[in-house]
Amino acid sequence: MRPGKLCGLAVVLALAATACGGSGGGAEGTDQSASGRGGSGFPVQIADCKGARTTFRSAPHKIVTSNAAALEILLRLGAGDRVIGTGFPPGKGALPGALDARARKIPVLGKHIIPKEKLLGSGADLYIDSFASMNTMGGAGDAPTAEEFRAAGIGHIYLASTACAPMAEKPQRDLSGVEGDIRRLGAVTGTSRRADELVAGMRAKLTAVHKAVGEVPLDKRPTYFYFDYDAGTKQPVAVCRKQVANAVIGQAGARNVFDDCDADFKPVSWEDVVAKNPDWIQLAVHNRGDAAANAKAYDEAAAFLKSFPATKGLTAVRRGHFLRIGAERTTIAGVGNADTVEEIAHTLHPARFKAAR
Repeated sequence: MRPGKLCGLAVVLALAATACGGSGGGAEGTDQSASGRGGSGFPVQIADCKGARTTFRSAPHKIVTSNAAALEILLRLGAGDRVIGTGFPPGKGALPGALDARARKIPVLGKHIIPKEKLLGSGADLYIDSFASMNTMGGAGDAPTAEEFRAAGIGHIYLASTACAPMAEKPQRDLSGVEGDIRRLGAVTGTSRRADELVAGMRAKLTAVHKAVGEVPLDKRPTYFYFDYDAGTKQPVAVCRKQVANAVIGQAGARNVFDDCDADFKPVSWEDVVAKNPDWIQLAVHNRGDAAANAKAYDEAAAFLKSFPATKGLTAVRRGHFLRIGAERTTIAGVGNADTVEEIAHTLHPARFKAAR
């Protein structure tokens, strides 16, 4: 949605919507005026995954993010100076260029899930949650209720491309959900013009990839397995058709071998992976905060697949068809999703990009 269309209007952002649970920080029920940052674009109305709407009458001034996904988007939007804390902080080097240094200055309220009491007592007027429940992001902790968020004066919204994914009726085939997240955060923070610029940059990259690989028939596309090494090697966890990674893989001209799985993530067996016999395997590891440590983790993931009896005979393993791409750039919403599409596509279809020059 263009910035000009925001002025003086209540903006209803319901498609692939982000969820809200609170009424503080410029949300309905507060006494804040619309003269905050980006005030000309307010009021802004955000709908949650089930369609319930919350109105923001001014831009928030104190934001807490649940993890690095929302934090990175805010930094790219130019709203990073309003972030007063985060959970799941990005490791050193996880973000490109100057973003990395700026992200590491953000106070860490929790190395993993932010404790409930710390979140409610943070003084925030907005909490941006990347998942529908804090329990989803670690299997521990007690998420505040909508009533508790309201009592603390904290607006609560979600990144729809991850939070709404499990309950979505359709799979994620493109990055429109991610684009929607960027635009919604732009609207709420009064940075819609910058949000449009970020989305345009993503689309330029995706258009170039589509020009090279878009005409490859589905049955001719190489099959692709996202191996979440950090989820453990005893039982693999598949990214399914409702996960952002499914869109990333498909847009890159590949076929997610677990596209038939109607969920976002799902534990599977190694027998299931062997039956799929992927052409390519992404060695997805989470950023360790150190280039050497990341390289070591990628080496360990590859060594496991080469030595494990069930996987050493797979086509991808025998041919050394591994991609070393971080988990964060693939499974959480952000501008980096388009970069991952580029990297996968160039690796799997090099001849097509040479022909397109």
